[in-house]
Amino acid sequence: MYAYLKGILNHIEPTHVVIDIGGVGYECLTPNPYRFQQHLNKELQIFTQLIVREDAHTLYGFQSAEEKSLFLSLIKVTGIGPKSALAILATSTPHEVKQAIEQENEAYLIKFPGIGKKTARQIILDLKGKLLITDESAVFEAYDDHSAVSEALLALEALGYSGRELAKVEKILKTEHISEVDANIKRGLQILVS
Repeated sequence: MYAYLKGILNHIEPTHVVIDIGGVGYECLTPNPYRFQQHLNKELQIFTQLIVREDAHTLYGFQSAEEKSLFLSLIKVTGIGPKSALAILATSTPHEVKQAIEQENEAYLIKFPGIGKKTARQIILDLKGKLLITDESAVFEAYDDHSAVSEALLALEALGYSGRELAKVEKILKTEHISEVDANIKRGLQILVS
C-alpha cells in the first residue's frame, strides 16, 4: 500500500522511528533504528511495508528496497514472522543473509534470536535460488552519544535477548568505550553468538 515515506525523521526509539509528514507522525518498525541516526531532524526516504493483522496495522521501514524485499521474502517462510525477520536484518546486510542462504550456511542463520536449526533449514529450502545477490553492503555512519551502550542494550532487548544475556554484554561493552550505538549493537551480537 505504501511503497515509501519521505519526510522529517522526528524520533528514534529502540524498535522504531517516527517520520513526520505534513504534521502527521508515522511510526515505522525498523531492523535497527539507530542506523538512521545521521538523519535525525532531517528529511529522508524510508521504504515501507504495511502489514495488516486482525489486531494491528503495523508499518515496517527499511533503508533500501533490497532490505524491504528480503524482509518480504523472509516473512513468507513458515516459522518466520515480522519480528524474526527484523532481528535477522538488524544485524546483517541483505547481501550477507542472501549469501548464507545460497551457501546453505545454517550456522550463520541460527545465530539470530528465535531461529533454530529447523527454521534455518526451512529458510534455505524456501529461498535458495530465489534471491538476487548483489555486491552492495550497507554502510552506516557512526555517531557520538553518551548513552550508546544503553540504547544498544534496548535494541538487543527488542530483538529478544534475555536480561541475563544483556547483563553479560553490558559489562563488556562498558569496558570497550564504543561511542556509536550501531557499533555497540554489532559488538553485543558478537558477544552473544560467541
